[in-house]
Amino acid sequence: MGEQQLGAVPAGDGRALVRVWAPRADAVAVRVARRGETALEREERGMWAGAVPAGGGDDYWIVLDGRRLPDPATRWQPRGLRGPSRVLDTAALRWTDDGFTPPAMEDLVVYELHVGTFTPEGTFDGAIARLRELAELGITAVEVMPVAEFPGARGWGYDGVYLAAAQSSYGGPEAFARFVDAAHGAGLAVILDVVLNHVGASGNRALRAFGPYFTDKYSTFWGEAINYDDAGSDAVREWACQSVEHWVRDLHVDGVRLDAIHAIFDQRPEHIVAEVARRVHAARPGAIVIAESGLNDPKVMRGAGGNGSGGWGCDAAWADDFHHALRTLVTDERDGYYAEFGRVADLAKAMHRPHVHDGTWSAFRDRTFGAPADDLPRSAFVVFDQNHDQVGNRAFGDRLPAESAPLAAFVTLLSGFVPMLFMGEEYRERAPFQFFCDHIDKRIADATREGRRREFAAFAEFAGEEVPDPQDPATFARSKLTWDEDRTHRDLVKALLRTRRDVRGEAECRFDEDARWLVVRRGDHELACNFAREPRAVPVDGRALALATHHDDTRMGAGAVALPALGGALIK
Repeated sequence: MGEQQLGAVPAGDGRALVRVWAPRADAVAVRVARRGETALEREERGMWAGAVPAGGGDDYWIVLDGRRLPDPATRWQPRGLRGPSRVLDTAALRWTDDGFTPPAMEDLVVYELHVGTFTPEGTFDGAIARLRELAELGITAVEVMPVAEFPGARGWGYDGVYLAAAQSSYGGPEAFARFVDAAHGAGLAVILDVVLNHVGASGNRALRAFGPYFTDKYSTFWGEAINYDDAGSDAVREWACQSVEHWVRDLHVDGVRLDAIHAIFDQRPEHIVAEVARRVHAARPGAIVIAESGLNDPKVMRGAGGNGSGGWGCDAAWADDFHHALRTLVTDERDGYYAEFGRVADLAKAMHRPHVHDGTWSAFRDRTFGAPADDLPRSAFVVFDQNHDQVGNRAFGDRLPAESAPLAAFVTLLSGFVPMLFMGEEYRERAPFQFFCDHIDKRIADATREGRRREFAAFAEFAGEEVPDPQDPATFARSKLTWDEDRTHRDLVKALLRTRRDVRGEAECRFDEDARWLVVRRGDHELACNFAREPRAVPVDGRALALATHHDDTRMGAGAVALPALGGALIK
């Protein structure tokens, strides 16, 4: 089944080869605009296939026992979820990126962006104009939040339905290809966030009509679990894997970020995450796979063979523990899972390897959690002090406070792990990033709106304030970047990114919990950090001040550096 290409593929002779999985159907046909209907022939294991009179740019429907539906493996939905599919001729896409080589993992500096709010246009083409300045800042890769076709015209993208179709309201697949090509021209790799743990509820009925795409063996936080290990799962796995292969092979994406793999359930011998990683690496040598993993399990990044490791083969994983350990020190937040963090010792541990919970007791989970990851390189962890979740899942989408941002950036960018900035963070954007959506089904829209309100109703800090309505276009509009720069902060970030190349080696930490300072030695450099709300003299071995978050308020002395509140300095 792995050699059977799903969807519609131009044959180059005025026809397209169409293959669709519909094991329960009695008859399957393809209706092409102005060219009538062509019956497909039944193949083994529920497949139907045939050649139809269509070429690149032609719209078509799959007719399933008389019912007209989009193609589950569509690569283009020009009129959204409920419209026809369109044949994409990937051979006709024009590329100029032959000479581009993606950076090595240790040279990655990732910039997470949301296409719809990144520019006033909110499109792939609109985003192109900002790419070169990101490269000049020191960014080496942009990580694009999900663009698989989702309901309506605006949303975060995590409720996508058609996994291989670039969002129509952003410009569709041809515009996405132009964006990738332009990024490569600017010297930037492109990493795409893909969601394989569920699909948006607006698409469940359409997919279910074709076959058992979902299973009731498991459930996710967001909807029905995708069927990766039950009856019929061979075809579902192929559908998912081919969608990811399409992005990296046909649209030249340099890597993928797999959303919330802890909510992907699979008991087959090769976990679907491992299969995706294997096939991505085969489809585009050098392409990378980054996991968002709530497991704190190093098997995610270990290879599939050797020493009996039985790993899943991802190249890196997001490191939430690092974020929590850092954020609780630079702010006073202690709600929810933050309650387990807040000690300088937590960040000291995270600076070695980000699994603060590495088999230790987690009061939040009421069990031991995680496993040690000392055998993995530093480049196997993506760290951040802000991202779309940690900003957007707050009631009002507020970013890090102004007083916290410099030290947070200092620690993150000089940590020695793969650093990631959330769009606007580089210049301290004031606009929030709020949760917004544009559900086309009233029932789903109402449930989302009410669920958001209930989520924050019990928090005293939001008493008397109305949580923004995610369906309101104003919520989306408020979240657009203003590009109103804090030049001082931007200059700091640029200096940190330039300097990080010189700061090498493992982290050796010492700290004073009561005084709230931390010193991290990496090679010839020391990172001196003051997490107290008042100035501190932090003992250091070095004598030269290489860089500071607050230069005017930082002084070198005999065996110590005087740091302001929430200040950091790089000493050599």
